Amino acid sequence: MKTIEQLAQERILVLDGAMGTMIQRLGLKEEDFHPTGMEAHSILLQGNNDLLSLSRPEAISRIHEQYLEAGADIIETNTFSGTSIAQAEHKCEHLVRDINLRSAQLAKAACEKFTAKDPGKPRFVAGSIGPTNRTASLSPDVNDPGFRAVTFDELVTAYTEQVDALMEGGADLLLVETIFDTLNAKAAFFAIEEVFDKRGLRLPLMCSVTITDASGRTLSGQTIDAFMISMAHVPLFSIGLNCALGAAQMRPYLQVLAEQAPCFVSVYPNAGLPDQMGEYRETAEVTARLVGEFMKDGLVNIVGGCCGTTPEHIAALAEEAAKHAPRQITVIA
Repeated sequence: MKTIEQLAQERILVLDGAMGTMIQRLGLKEEDFHPTGMEAHSILLQGNNDLLSLSRPEAISRIHEQYLEAGADIIETNTFSGTSIAQAEHKCEHLVRDINLRSAQLAKAACEKFTAKDPGKPRFVAGSIGPTNRTASLSPDVNDPGFRAVTFDELVTAYTEQVDALMEGGADLLLVETIFDTLNAKAAFFAIEEVFDKRGLRLPLMCSVTITDASGRTLSGQTIDAFMISMAHVPLFSIGLNCALGAAQMRPYLQVLAEQAPCFVSVYPNAGLPDQMGEYRETAEVTARLVGEFMKDGLVNIVGGCCGTTPEHIAALAEEAAKHAPRQITVIA
């Protein structure tokens, strides 16, 4: 069986779409988010989607399979908020290891099922590592700009726990995504290296940054060029863009990555920009057409979807991806 590195050189790979959007479609209630033994938890848990890997694993497995049926080569684990820092909001820090382990196992089982059906199209699990709900570079208090709600070392500790469980559960890649603060991302990659050393095993690393608005900068103030320099020390499988923007707004930043990145380039935009009600209305056909322009122009190696995207969007992207050759990596002397 070919490795993911080999496959990425041969064709454009397809990542899955939004997990949260699909969960919202299920119409779940508060009790659905309570794992066994936490029925009387003191804090409301609805919306803490990572818990569903423990409380409603069949629902998460079905979402994974829907994306695999749509043609995804890579699916993400249901662990975007799977750190003790993020879970502290719901007093669920004690569940972090179980959340990540079980989430990776569910995704792995789905991938193995589909790979067995078609060994010529192997499927892969990307361990989703989100930015947490705190930032190491910015103060949450406008009256105290020097204050930090989290330290680098605290982030490393939290990410180490997450990464170790994701690897134990069978993740094939690790995806540090929706990066709005480069220092948080550096803590994640530092933790990853610690776990790699401990386990004596390395996995391909994916990195995806979020440009927050038309300023062309991350929340912590970096341009895409500056972010790339900040990540130059990490041996990345891919670098890319996701969230905040739709495909129509991402092109100038993607162009920079495509021209300069020494690794594969990914893009998984939202389904356009949200409307006044916070809903994403961009159809699968429109998303596929816009991302298809990126593919036609040789800008990308991996495509997928973020907020508001569904299996319909991924199926349309997979169909479009089959028509185009992947971006060729330019080695800069």
